[in-house]
Amino acid sequence: QVQLVESGGGLVQAGGSLRLSCGASISIFRLNPMGWYRQPPGEQRELVATITVGGSTNYADSVKGRFTISRDNAKNTVYLQMNTLKPEDTAVYYCTARQTRLQIGSLDYWGQGTQVTVSS
Repeated sequence: QVQLVESGGGLVQAGGSLRLSCGASISIFRLNPMGWYRQPPGEQRELVATITVGGSTNYADSVKGRFTISRDNAKNTVYLQMNTLKPEDTAVYYCTARQTRLQIGSLDYWGQGTQVTVSS
């Protein structure tokens, strides 16, 4: 069982910045990919960004150029730096990670979520 713990959410004004952190209970070399999703109020969960063990990244069009995903392998932590925040970025942000194990296949793990609220 892999545990993911998010932190760093909060209330910020439009144009501001926040950095989310996601700490994993195992080495993140064993998790591929890791990423962030978000769920705005009353809407479905959507992809924000992902990062592979090799460092390849992928972003939703709505956050390209504003958000940056990164990983610190020594700390078993993935980050989401969010700049130039907009009210439409308001959502619960979830960290996710995939673990692939022989004979078991792939399992996806989710954190508990952290609230990000952007005021106009």
